[in-house]
Parts: sequence; C-alpha cells; structure tokens
Amino acid sequence: IMHWVMAISVIVLLITGVLPIIGIEFAWLTVHWIAGLVLTAAVLYHILRSVLQKDLESILIRRSDLNEPFDENLKPGKYSLAQKGMHLAVTIATLLVIISGLFMFAMIDTPWWDRTNALSEATLGWMFFIHGLSTLGLIALIVFHLYFTLRPEKLFYLRSMIKGWISEDELAAHHDPKRWAPEESA
Repeated sequence: IMHWVMAISVIVLLITGVLPIIGIEFAWLTVHWIAGLVLTAAVLYHILRSVLQKDLESILIRRSDLNEPFDENLKPGKYSLAQKGMHLAVTIATLLVIISGLFMFAMIDTPWWDRTNALSEATLGWMFFIHGLSTLGLIALIVFHLYFTLRPEKLFYLRSMIKGWISEDELAAHHDPKRWAPEESA
C-alpha cells in the first residue's frame, strides 16, 4: 500500500510541479506541498518500518550481490542487485527532493506559519536547482522502473506488488531460498 501512496504522491507532485512551468495556471502550490508532506510521511514510515522490522538488511547492497550479474546460477535473496541499486538511487533522489522541498516550503505561507525570508537568495537558488535536478533524476528512474517492471519476464513482480505474494515456483525460479525465505502469513 505504501508503494502506491508514494507513487500517487509523486505523480501529483510531478503534475503540480510541471504544469505551471509549461504555462497551465491553477492553484497548484497548496496541492503540491500537501502531496509533498504525504510523500515525506510515507518515506518516514517506510524507513521506520524497515528499521523496526529489521528488513533494512534485505535492501542493502552487499559485496556478495556484486557477483549476481556475472553468474547465471547465482540467485538473489529478497531483492536482486538491480532492485537494490534502483532502490538506492530512488532513495537518494527522493531524499534530495524532500530536503530541498522542505527548505522551499519554509518560504511560502501555510496554515501553520507565514513565509520566512530566512534563506539567502543564493541558498534558495541552490534549493531550486537541487530540487529540479533531483526531480529530473527521479523522473528518469521512474521511467526505468516502469520499463523493467512491465517486461514480460518480470510481470510476476508486478503481480506480487498487487496481490502481496509470489508462488512457490516463482520463489524457487527467481530467488535463493537460503538468502530469503518469506514468512507465511496466517
């Protein structure tokens, strides 16, 4: 569910961030910062859940993962090297977007505070630059993510995201049970 919350908030952020640039005028700012807060909350939840459930280990890139692309017989644990790399890249881009967005957020009027002019023009310029550049990186990563998710040989991953499980045959074919044995839910 959190994947879809993050996906929807990113889509809303992209729409509300791009449309004003191309000249479509509407009251985008409020929708944009609310979607940004939703994304921030979802990312914080994702991080806390990973740490508290001790699932963070499964997404970290290990030295042993680096052999996967060169050995056809080596199967990944829960996540492949490509998935771990994509997660790391998306995490970095998303954190840069969030951090720069929070600095920019302080510069607008909200229900909680009036705009502050605490940032210098140079600092604010850097925040806009980082925000825009990391957003472009995130867009590229989303395109890669969609492409590799929709490849026919990877559709079982898409189905598992929707249904919440993979079959035992898919587990045996694509994962090393010594490196990942999913817990069965009751």
